[in-house]
Amino acid sequence: MRADRARSTRLASIPTPLRVLALVVIVSLGTTGVAIATTGTGITTSIISVGSLDEMRLKSNVDGHKVEIATKGASDLYVVSNVIAPGGSTGWHSHPGPSLITVKSGTITQYEGDDPSCTPTLFTAGQSFVDPGGSHVHILRNEGSVPAETIAVQIVASGAPRRIDMPAPGNCPF
Repeated sequence: MRADRARSTRLASIPTPLRVLALVVIVSLGTTGVAIATTGTGITTSIISVGSLDEMRLKSNVDGHKVEIATKGASDLYVVSNVIAPGGSTGWHSHPGPSLITVKSGTITQYEGDDPSCTPTLFTAGQSFVDPGGSHVHILRNEGSVPAETIAVQIVASGAPRRIDMPAPGNCPF
């Protein structure tokens, strides 16, 4: 009981404005990551297929066309369809591994989280691009008037989340 009285006496000796400020700081620190992460809007994601891969070291050279893929440890392989409505977006995000993306229909506009000028890159039906994953933060938006669909093939460490929502980096006005 004495310890409780001593503790309440110490707290009472701290001015109220400082106690309120301390509470605001503690609550802010505890919720910052959750409060500012972005999620997609107007997007429907369907996992078409997911499978497991053992560690691999693949080299292919056919008629001078070379491909190399190497992983350390087991991986999960995802095939994903994203349909984004006009005005919709994926939200700012990253992936823990690379994604090979093709635009099946419509037009996708990509913005990079580390581009201070927020320069749009457009991809139309039949075009493909690579998301290297890791610290690569980006957003895909449908700034057109018809739905846009992408198909992505993703390789991530076994058991890792396929997507990581990220806070808006502040380089774009949206």
